[in-house]
Amino acid sequence: MDLEPLGDDFEENCARFLPEAVEQGCVWALEGEEGFALCESERRADTDVMPFWSQREFAEAHIADDWSEYQVVPVDLEEFMDDWLEGMHEDVLLVGINWNADMEGEEIEPLDLLEQLEQELD
Repeated sequence: MDLEPLGDDFEENCARFLPEAVEQGCVWALEGEEGFALCESERRADTDVMPFWSQREFAEAHIADDWSEYQVVPVDLEEFMDDWLEGMHEDVLLVGINWNADMEGEEIEPLDLLEQLEQELD
């Protein structure tokens, strides 16, 4: 199955995240020797964003430059919802959702994403 690549419509990229993540039962992150990939928020000073993708291929596209040594890892959706998003909220991290090849996309509050995922699963 050919995946439609992520485009410049951040809302659409975001909208794909929920059903695709639920369908696969996981989300995809990039992990390196020092932990998971983070970058600075464009929206909020002194805040980091941890990007996640709904498809392995989308995450793989970002293994380059600063992240060339990183690997794509699946994060079980239940664990993501129960542990990760709570932890990211406590650590004051934002979630990057299905960023496109230009590393652009939505940055949202972890608990907002949790709520959206819970609604998607209902």
